[in-house]
Amino acid sequence: MIKVGDTLPSTTLMEYSEVEGEGCSIGPNPVEVAKAVAGKTIALFALPGAFTPTCSAKHVPGYVESADAFKAAGVDEIWCLSVNDAFVMGAWARDQKVAGKVRMLADGSADFAKATGLTLDLTGRGMGLRSNRYSMLVKDGKVQTLNIEAPGKFEVSDAQTLLSQAKG
Repeated sequence: MIKVGDTLPSTTLMEYSEVEGEGCSIGPNPVEVAKAVAGKTIALFALPGAFTPTCSAKHVPGYVESADAFKAAGVDEIWCLSVNDAFVMGAWARDQKVAGKVRMLADGSADFAKATGLTLDLTGRGMGLRSNRYSMLVKDGKVQTLNIEAPGKFEVSDAQTLLSQAKG
């Protein structure tokens, strides 16, 4: 399992772009993790699934509301990862009104989740292999803080916890 001091795995996530710009085509675009985090401070949080109750009502909104405070604390980008496809993450981004605040990144085959060792098996609930709920502060590709939730909990991966760590 990934821990503080480790480098993020060199996997590729997917991101749905609503509009063309800065060389991005409309539709799913690859995001090579190693390149995307180089020289940046990233507030990364992951969750079991798009449009799920806790994720939609509490997890994502907290980061959207705190986006300016994260920027003020030196965070370059906020990433939300979920084991969903890029189209679902794009639709969820619209629903949550994250534009310009949170990057909604798809880990469609759970490659990132598997590589970090932070998977959650929800097969018994009809959802297959997902990501555990967690947050981390990443500087230049290295994990600075890591907050992993216990199963079914939402206590340590929230925006305010990670924001206080970013300020610290």
